[in-house]
Amino acid sequence: MAETIIGRYAEKKILKEMLSSKEAELIAILGRRRVGKTFLIRNYCQKYLVFECTGIHEAGLPEQLFNFSRSLQLAMQSPIPPATPVNWVQAFIFLSDFLATKLKDQPAVVLFDEFPWIHTAKSGFLTAFGHWWNTWASRQPQLKVVICGSAASWMIENILHNKGGLHNRISRTIRLLPFSLKESEDYLISRGVKLDHYQILQLYMAMGGIPQYLKQVDKGQSAHQVIDRLFFEKDGMLKTEFNVLYRSLFDNASHHEAIVRELAKKASGLSRTEVIKACGLTTGGTTTRLFEELEQSGFITQYIPFEKTSRDGIYKLSDEYSLFYLKFIDRARATGAGTWHKISQGQSYNSWSGYAFEAICQKHVQQIKKALGIAAVYTEASGWRYTPKKGEAGAQIDLLLDRADHSINVCEMKFANGEFTIDKKYANELDSKVKVFQAQTKTKKTIFPTMITTYGTKQNIYYTGRIVSEVKMEDLFK
Repeated sequence: MAETIIGRYAEKKILKEMLSSKEAELIAILGRRRVGKTFLIRNYCQKYLVFECTGIHEAGLPEQLFNFSRSLQLAMQSPIPPATPVNWVQAFIFLSDFLATKLKDQPAVVLFDEFPWIHTAKSGFLTAFGHWWNTWASRQPQLKVVICGSAASWMIENILHNKGGLHNRISRTIRLLPFSLKESEDYLISRGVKLDHYQILQLYMAMGGIPQYLKQVDKGQSAHQVIDRLFFEKDGMLKTEFNVLYRSLFDNASHHEAIVRELAKKASGLSRTEVIKACGLTTGGTTTRLFEELEQSGFITQYIPFEKTSRDGIYKLSDEYSLFYLKFIDRARATGAGTWHKISQGQSYNSWSGYAFEAICQKHVQQIKKALGIAAVYTEASGWRYTPKKGEAGAQIDLLLDRADHSINVCEMKFANGEFTIDKKYANELDSKVKVFQAQTKTKKTIFPTMITTYGTKQNIYYTGRIVSEVKMEDLFK
């Protein structure tokens, strides 16, 4: 019985088109570990799935071939295992023979999961796969071949940018991203977990919208209890996940980890040059690939500052789980039940929650635009910072919505457990920010100071006449 698929509307549309198409299809699905790639295919295509083979991490050619043979046995529903193929060319001949019995009048879906792991050094897997696709599979109109991989960088380089037999052969690509806040809420409800928006937001700040992490949330537990159990107790799933996460996605993951660790230290982000210097990397193609790999897998995001080009881009750590882990778990001594409650009373919690909330707002710009009534207006989201010269005031704006209707929303994002209050000091900071921005950018557009908060902003003398529009936490869930 297929489980309900939460959200994923664009992806389901692509799969529907794939199944109803009148020709052979080769679909690539990219997405980080535990984001739900396999779940999506197994559930959406359950009725048509005739063969499935999952690569084994760090296994050699003999194990991968034996694993293929067992997958074929399962698909054939045979009590006797077929002979283990001697190489991948023979493996695909076996597969063609089996599929020929299945290709009748309805689609037949073949799934290769963790595809990059099947391709071991000198195994000839990719060449054999390309040959199989070009000479046989591509001529079977009912055949739909889906290849999944968590190692996004490998998939992009070897499949999407393939210069050999698979060049331009991919008919559709799905990049599966973590759930939004709304999808996370829907997912928890589907599992019988009912929490208010503030509690879900706290969970999202710690683990992001990764379905497999959210699956660990038990009914009747508060966000604090869940975080305690998953991160701080001895065998908590998310206490050990970090060590596996990067190594399962990237070869030589130490450089990837080094970049993520540096970005975790700096909420405002770092330029490419600053990251390279901090990590002791060299400028060049290899480093460019590291950035691309982390970006494609959704761990870091490049933000182009207002009126600048990608050369001036600022990189930020956008993976909530990595940020939380590096801030509170990595090399920390505090463990056991109640740890998170203690931490959440301190200063490190305040700085982290501010940073995490900002990162979430930057991922939910569409929801913010909708709440501001500008969903239909062409808008470019960016950040901006001015490093002052001697005797000047500097300024940093983390989210600017530069609109085609001659206006700019300067957004201030504040995480609080109640109504946020603007005091005199903060009001002066806001005024200074807007003044410096106008002076340095020479913009002629109308500036709308905008508050994005959890529970709204208190209407006082510093709010009136200063703040033009407001977005609350509940708007991010729409």
